[in-house]
Amino acid sequence: MNQTPAARQVTIRALRPDDLDAVVAIDRAIAGRPRRAYIQRRLDAALREPARHAQFAAQDAGGLTGYILARVLRGEFGRSEPALRIELVGVRREVQGQGIGTRLLDALVEHGRRKGVAELRTAAAWNDHAMLRWFDATGFALAPDRIVDCPVADGSDRTERDASAGQSDEAEPRREIDYGAPAGNDYEKLARDRADLRSMTADDLPAIVRIDRALTGRDRTEYMRAQLAEALDDSAVRVSLVARLDGAVVGYLMARTDLGDYGRTEPVAVIDTIGVDLDYAHRGIGHALLSQLFANLGALRVERVETIAAPRDLALLGFLYGCGFAPSQRVAFVRTLA
Repeated sequence: MNQTPAARQVTIRALRPDDLDAVVAIDRAIAGRPRRAYIQRRLDAALREPARHAQFAAQDAGGLTGYILARVLRGEFGRSEPALRIELVGVRREVQGQGIGTRLLDALVEHGRRKGVAELRTAAAWNDHAMLRWFDATGFALAPDRIVDCPVADGSDRTERDASAGQSDEAEPRREIDYGAPAGNDYEKLARDRADLRSMTADDLPAIVRIDRALTGRDRTEYMRAQLAEALDDSAVRVSLVARLDGAVVGYLMARTDLGDYGRTEPVAVIDTIGVDLDYAHRGIGHALLSQLFANLGALRVERVETIAAPRDLALLGFLYGCGFAPSQRVAFVRTLA
């Protein structure tokens, strides 16, 4: 792509904490509403764990002209190679079309290749035509992953939510799916009756790793540690849950609530993973966790829940569709780094 003189005068550098105001201003002009708290959390997360983030800024003589923020992913969908998830990208309106976004993406690609990253991933609304054109021009393709979502009100009213699931981000034949669990209308009562449900804490990591190892046959301690940190530290409100029976953690659900991830402009909860101890299969534990999540989100006025699944994970997709989830209006994209 040919660059104009203005683009050639732009310097690409690491994003800094003192760029916050400029990033918020550019993002507000693009999104139509302020997302300062979300952007602040992304910058803070990069300061806490720099190895798990890649954030770049474009600057000219007049100040910040653009930015790109990405997070390292490890272990999702059973992959061993790391990936980079693009969380936010923006260019100042008056300099759009001058190749600045492409230069930022090039910096991210170069960084990813140095770190052994296999691919870039992101998502966008199907009708965000400008973003879709940019993805097409910069080498992205449709990803096989399925994004599904559910309005919280619809999920809370479903009587068919009668399944316990394994992990929502892992395609594994050993996943526990309990289609025989009894259904119920009172989801808060259902959650209370089946297990002791409480908010997740960092102390739950060993139990979560134990359950995950039994489900996947692999030790993904670092991946689960990172997922737990994201659920606890990067969420606007902590909504992750664990289920206890017989004095032990027997199930977990990691979820985040946020405003801004992948360019969203509305509050949404994202389910990262859900797992149930195989010894407690067919007791409705996963059902209870999901039911309690919907009840909690309703109280928080979060209107939508979203998750992503591998296309070959037909059991999980069937479970989610039975719970009221449907294909999202958002589309997943991927770019392989050769």
